[in-house]
Amino acid sequence: MREKLNSNPLAQAAVLGVLLLAAGFFVLSSRGGGSEEEAAAPSPESMVASVASSEGSVAAAPPAPGALADTAPPPPPAVTAAFAANRTVVLLFVRDGGIDDRLVLGATRRLAALPGVVTFVVPAKRIARYAAIAQGVDVNRVPALVVVRPKGLTKGVPTASVTYGFQSPQSVVQAVVDAGYKGRTLGYHP
Repeated sequence: MREKLNSNPLAQAAVLGVLLLAAGFFVLSSRGGGSEEEAAAPSPESMVASVASSEGSVAAAPPAPGALADTAPPPPPAVTAAFAANRTVVLLFVRDGGIDDRLVLGATRRLAALPGVVTFVVPAKRIARYAAIAQGVDVNRVPALVVVRPKGLTKGVPTASVTYGFQSPQSVVQAVVDAGYKGRTLGYHP
């Protein structure tokens, strides 16, 4: 069969034609062709555009990260008390069953030895209770390690950093040490 295909140009043309037809079929069938219900339903973009054109205004852009943090309810009292006591607050948002979530949780156990650090482990399903902080740093996936600087270092304005994914014990401790840094910082100019 292989020798016949290699030596016969007519057979090669036939196989090539069949392959082109199959490729064309797959391309055309994957382009669209949804059900009638899908075609009849307006898209969210077209709805916004029609509302904007009927009102004579332009659709607003989505809010910037952290813009909604002021409208969120305050964090739980234990978190606000730790911040008020001038402690470094560490929030670890995790998903139950995640491999990297479990590893980061193990890495945060080292923080118990650091003075002035309070750690809270928050399941992802309870992130709404911490919305003021989570929206402020734009938490968008888990595991997320959020480190809130002590109140005394930020002149009372909460400032936090967030890191995602697997963190080694050393990097978790380093994030907390960085949050407590009291020295001068220099701008970066490439």
